[in-house]
Amino acid sequence: MSTDSKKKLALAVIDFLNTSITDGTLSSEDKESIEVATQCIADAFKVDPEDKAAMDEALGGQSLQAIYSVFEKMKGKTAAAKPAASPSPAGPKQPTDAEKAEAESLKSKGNAAMSQKDYQTAIDYYSQALKIHPTNPIYLSNRAAAYSSVGNYDAAIKDAEIAVDTDPSYSKAWSRLGHARYSTNDFKGAMDAYKAGIDAEGNGGTQVMQVGYETAKKKYDEQEVARSPPASRTASPMGAGGPGGMMGALSSLLGGMGGAGGKPDFGALMNDPNIMESVSEMMKDPKSLDMVKNMMSNPEIAAMAQNFMGGMGRGAGGAGPASGH
Repeated sequence: MSTDSKKKLALAVIDFLNTSITDGTLSSEDKESIEVATQCIADAFKVDPEDKAAMDEALGGQSLQAIYSVFEKMKGKTAAAKPAASPSPAGPKQPTDAEKAEAESLKSKGNAAMSQKDYQTAIDYYSQALKIHPTNPIYLSNRAAAYSSVGNYDAAIKDAEIAVDTDPSYSKAWSRLGHARYSTNDFKGAMDAYKAGIDAEGNGGTQVMQVGYETAKKKYDEQEVARSPPASRTASPMGAGGPGGMMGALSSLLGGMGGAGGKPDFGALMNDPNIMESVSEMMKDPKSLDMVKNMMSNPEIAAMAQNFMGGMGRGAGGAGPASGH
């Protein structure tokens, strides 16, 4: 709509509002509100309601109400002329009794082929039956079993899922869905299918369904264990004891091999390969060095170190005086 057309429409609205006061549609009490409204419209669209020529051009000799009445009449005629909407399509066409009998005959032939382990022929017969009755859960479930027998587990899963969607109470379809999922290593999905089958059967389910569930659960648990990260076996630089192991090593170094006076035999310490290996590893690891520094702030460790330093010059036989006497 052009700007000029919008201005004409604004003038027509103003005329309609003013007329509603004069013809009694609105009470005189509403006059002030209408005047405010018309002034706002005039300001917004930049029109002058007092311009008679512009108002006549906008209305074309008719009021807005008369124009709208014509529109309503035309709208009613258009609706009456419109053809009735066609009914929404119904669901899948249901087979006739004769067609059902034919489908049952095909299913029986499929069952006979299954008993002879002629699985592909069974699939063909079940497929023909499903062309007649596409949503029959028994035909779908039987074909799922045939598909599983030839190793086409994806097709078996698809058929079995449609079967249980069509009839959730059909436990045999749940069992075949569980088997197909199990065969694709979807052990959790197999558990869910067998559990649904047990619920559908009621009373705890048949032994076959229970065994299927327990077998799938065992495999699922094994799968989860295999997926879990192995426990950390990384030893600390000072042995499996971590900081505690380092403390023990340092204790051995500083006081654990003392002579009769309680001070260490430095020569023996230097010749102990285990002690020297621990010290060597500790010196290579910055974190271990930082830990040693922190440990040295411990008064007991500091005393041990001082005791060690005091015994360094005594040699192998340098036992100090007996303590405590």
